Amino acid sequence: MIGTLCVLAISYRYYSAFIAARIMALDPSRRTPAHLHADGTDYHPTSKWVLFGHHFAAIAGAGPLIGPVLAAQFGFLPGFLWLLIGVVLAGAVQDFVILFASTRRGGKSLVEIARMEIGPAAGLTTAIAVLFIIIVALAGLGMAVVNALRESAWGVFSIGSSVPLALFMGWYMVRFRKGKTTEATVIGVVGLVAAVIFGRNIGGTALGKWLTLSATGVTWSMAVYGFVASVLPVWLLLVPRDYLSSYMKIGTIAALILGIIWINPPIQQPMWSAYIHGGGPIIPGKVFPFVFITIACGAISGFHALVGSGTTPKMINNEMDIRPIGYGAMLMEGLVGITALVACCALHPGDYFAINVPAAKFATLGMHTTNLAALSAQVGENVAGRTGGAVSLAVGMAQVFTALPGMGRFMSYWYHFAILFEALFILTTIDAGTRVGRFVLQELLGKMFKSFEHTDSVFSTIVASLVIVGGWVYFILTGSVSTIWPMFGIANQLLAVIALTVGSMVIINMGKGRYVWVTVAPLAFISTTTLTAGWQSIWQNFIPLVHQPGKAFIGILNVGLTIVMMGCVLFILANALWRVLSKDEVYKKAREMVLKSRVLTHAE
Repeated sequence: MIGTLCVLAISYRYYSAFIAARIMALDPSRRTPAHLHADGTDYHPTSKWVLFGHHFAAIAGAGPLIGPVLAAQFGFLPGFLWLLIGVVLAGAVQDFVILFASTRRGGKSLVEIARMEIGPAAGLTTAIAVLFIIIVALAGLGMAVVNALRESAWGVFSIGSSVPLALFMGWYMVRFRKGKTTEATVIGVVGLVAAVIFGRNIGGTALGKWLTLSATGVTWSMAVYGFVASVLPVWLLLVPRDYLSSYMKIGTIAALILGIIWINPPIQQPMWSAYIHGGGPIIPGKVFPFVFITIACGAISGFHALVGSGTTPKMINNEMDIRPIGYGAMLMEGLVGITALVACCALHPGDYFAINVPAAKFATLGMHTTNLAALSAQVGENVAGRTGGAVSLAVGMAQVFTALPGMGRFMSYWYHFAILFEALFILTTIDAGTRVGRFVLQELLGKMFKSFEHTDSVFSTIVASLVIVGGWVYFILTGSVSTIWPMFGIANQLLAVIALTVGSMVIINMGKGRYVWVTVAPLAFISTTTLTAGWQSIWQNFIPLVHQPGKAFIGILNVGLTIVMMGCVLFILANALWRVLSKDEVYKKAREMVLKSRVLTHAE
């Protein structure tokens, strides 16, 4: 843990400064889109730390929590090395470059940047790929919430309380006591802690019966929330809720880091497990390439490029804020992933697999539990067979906290606090992701129907939001962790390939081609691992589904989506390479026009 903190601090101090100075030349006097296009709905100048909270909350979803937990199947070392090296050289670089590129281009989406920097065909292909990827990614993230909150009135109450608290905070900071961020923060944090404490008593009440939801009930509740958060003004629900949850996220991770250093829990998982050669009960496939798609966030996440070219660039107050928000927030996410890995690897292997594998499958593994019965009794819920990674992480975190002096009697509180912590992480990605998906769909449909061009149109906003929400809800209701999570990982990392390709073209077109290795090096690695994982998943995981009763359609759908996404990515890579090598005069003239329009925009 100490080594991790040192590596992250050094990389921020020196590597991000190198990128900011040599490539981006950030200009504090340049007016940002938040000021140029301020509309009070999407474009809104926002305080650096409030926006850092929103951005971190939006990007740090289930991936850095769930991915490392599931990857622990391969042992401790593979996930740890990928998280630490990947976040410094790949993930934070991608986020930094895309946020900068979007801010300099009026808050344009990744799709529009691809069209400007590579060409119209690449822009259209990116739009299609992004839509598929967003839907699959949100399904993967949402599945973790469903498994954590089903049949848990305490968890549903705590999470549900964050919504009215966020609405109150948004109204308080923008309308009632404008600019009084500290006051709103204190009210929100106190309210959230109270919801966790008093939520314990909800289960036995009449309200508790209503809040004890099935997996389907949790899914539809999430759908309603995602839709509402997508259509309301950003200052009213999205930003304050993300800001509020970021305090809990960062505070909890800081406490967990201190707890790990203080207690020094032994790592129970081996450095390398027998499943590195394949045949694992949680994630099928070998450690290469599947560890790189299982940990789909924390090291690098293409989903971040959607946030970095979606909500965040429209709220950047000053260009100098791009470095701490773009590079710094991603380093924080990498730290979250490593902390989650340590917490879950402190569980005994038998207990870890008993939680993350269905009971019938666990019985075939020849393993025995160690503390599972005692853990279930302390938590107050049966934790066996609660697949998806969220529950095992919550148990691991609760074990660390209850080992602190005087905390031994509060296992159930710490467990449900950890569930709240995880669900807040995930839901902030659900709301931001749905909103970004809405932007992309409106831009795409706007090419055919003029009414969809305007993101402030009520009709187009509602229709686009319903389509995005309906897509990820379908996948959650028809899939499982073993099918959805690999699909999510492939989709997410393929999007990272697109983002790094676009970022490379941005650097080249700025005349900084000598520094393009900053994005090309991670691009080459992520392309290789993800395309390999996609091909293997089609043949080893998805095609076998076609022959299972009741799974034929979802198997065919998974195969089709994976082929489409991989095909789109290969086309974009080829198109970008052709543009770099081509002497096409038409392309040169188009670039000159784009550059000229940017100069005029800056002058305005």
